[in-house]
Amino acid sequence: MLSRRAALRLAGAAALALPAAPLLAAPLPNTIRVFSSSARQFDWRDDPFTLGVAAGAPRPDGFVLWTRLAPLSEALLGGDREIGYEIADEPTFRRIAQRGLARAESGFAHSVHLEVRGLQPGRPYWYRFFLGPWVSVIGRATTAPGSAAAALRFGHCSCANYEHGYFAAYRHLAEEEPDLVLFLGDYIYESVDRSPAAVRHHSDGEAATTLALYRNRYAQYRRDPDLQRLHATAACLVTWDDHEVQNDYAGAWSEDLLPPREFLKRRAAAYQAFYEHMPLPAASRPTGDAMRIYTSVDWGDLLRIHLLDGRQYRSRGACYGPGKGGGHVETLQSCPELVDPARSLLGLEQERWLYRGLSESRARWNVIAQDVLMARMQGTRPDGQRGAWTEAWDGYPAARTRLLTHLRDAQIANPVVVGGDNHAFWANDLKPDFDDEKAPAVATELIGGSITSHGPDYDATMRIAAQNPHVRFFESRQRGYAIADLTPARMETRFQVVADATDPASPKATLARFVTESGKAGAMLA
Repeated sequence: MLSRRAALRLAGAAALALPAAPLLAAPLPNTIRVFSSSARQFDWRDDPFTLGVAAGAPRPDGFVLWTRLAPLSEALLGGDREIGYEIADEPTFRRIAQRGLARAESGFAHSVHLEVRGLQPGRPYWYRFFLGPWVSVIGRATTAPGSAAAALRFGHCSCANYEHGYFAAYRHLAEEEPDLVLFLGDYIYESVDRSPAAVRHHSDGEAATTLALYRNRYAQYRRDPDLQRLHATAACLVTWDDHEVQNDYAGAWSEDLLPPREFLKRRAAAYQAFYEHMPLPAASRPTGDAMRIYTSVDWGDLLRIHLLDGRQYRSRGACYGPGKGGGHVETLQSCPELVDPARSLLGLEQERWLYRGLSESRARWNVIAQDVLMARMQGTRPDGQRGAWTEAWDGYPAARTRLLTHLRDAQIANPVVVGGDNHAFWANDLKPDFDDEKAPAVATELIGGSITSHGPDYDATMRIAAQNPHVRFFESRQRGYAIADLTPARMETRFQVVADATDPASPKATLARFVTESGKAGAMLA
């Protein structure tokens, strides 16, 4: 029930309802302003919805709706503001399922994190926001099924360096009409590319290190039309990798060896900006330098997604120190710390949460969504030692063995690992002991390339891959994403690539297609 004052404010929002909203936010003539009392402080000619809309954290009865008020005259917004919203069960908004008021919090850059409940399970909804004479773009989001689910289409993507290209891959992923999108890290890049090869430039011209700079970086990415289109197409789940804060950071330890107390101030600013620009629930609201984003989402009885945080709780990188603040290659001989069983990529508390969630899952499939390459990818050096890249799961082999052993011994149903970070497409068999070539795979790993970020050297990586027979597919020369069609019987994943990431109108093509059958771990090239 609404108070009389809220009902009067809502009447202004309801007056903006049209048979169909415009494609882009635009002033609507002859309408009632939602907040006439603040009209003297705000330039109503200025679109407040320049960053678009998004939905996340789908549940059977709702999801989280997001927008952020970011007009050119943003300094005039003042304190918290209430804005109108509508949710409809069809795209013309003739049948309104829910309408009300949402709060844009000034302490979080006037972002909205509206936790919607009371909707029907397993169906699409359309939503939009209002402020003054303005209406946002229309977004679409699907609620999770309540029980039985026959199918799911989901995309996963990562590593979208604004300076390395355009986001045509996001546009093509939107055209696939997924039910859900997983953003698996490096949604922004904190760094600046000063090389002549940069296709476009970060507007600040300097690395993001403060809250203001992180906010500006997210706002620049969020204004990209292809990214806005993808967010308006489907609900998403989001986790981070390193570039949302700093390249190759691990927990409280920075790449440039800053004292942890000093680095955590930067991490706190980065985490707050992440929250301000993502459709996250209140449970993820940051407190100081900490912010919980790992969670699980059920898609009926078909799938449980275990979304992980692979950065915040990491043990310090192996043999961390001068010249080794970020990722580097180590061997067991040069760095015995590599195999210390006390070290964890997820942190022991998150590990226990994951094992419990996997064991309790009654879903037909279990997707572990995280940020870095899990399969062993080690090359033998001339001295006979294997070199391990400390940034990926190779840098935390005991933690990886614990997880893969749990998948085997607890007989977890159809585990599939998806990830990012590596800027390449991978299909791998996962097993507790990668030296036992005859041992069956216990899980499948699929990594869907990068949206724009440059890939590792193809020939050099292929030489190492040849020494790792559990690697079934590798390609680092093309950019793109992965899209999966899931049924109780199988998961079919397509690796989709753009012809040229430096061309905003680039067409797409299918690079490879893989099938994982229920009860049979491992990806088969279709």
